Amino acid sequence: MPINKIMVVDDSTVDRMNIQNIISDAGYAVIAASSGQEAIEKAAIEKPDLIFMDVVMQQMDGYQACREITHNESTKNIPIVFVTSKGQKADRMWAEMQGGKALVQKPYTPEQIIQQINNFK
Repeated sequence: MPINKIMVVDDSTVDRMNIQNIISDAGYAVIAASSGQEAIEKAAIEKPDLIFMDVVMQQMDGYQACREITHNESTKNIPIVFVTSKGQKADRMWAEMQGGKALVQKPYTPEQIIQQINNFK
């Protein structure tokens, strides 16, 4: 599956902009969302090819947003990569159980983000 459009979900403007810059510098179109609810709505409309999602967010965390996206018929095939400070084995297992395809631990390098994109090409 070609990767053209990538959504970045993070309630931290700094973290969101950092990943957006890495992705856009690599030549991909970027959609941004600042909450889990916004991610669900934009995923249904924009149909990104890949989503990078923070876990710890206000109102709705990334796990809940991931469950909503992966249980919706029109968005269930969009791979979700969690980007989080939570990197224990249990966190990785829980992320996978929620429908996430991978987990990148903060702090990350641009190479780690690009590697995740390449994993889904």
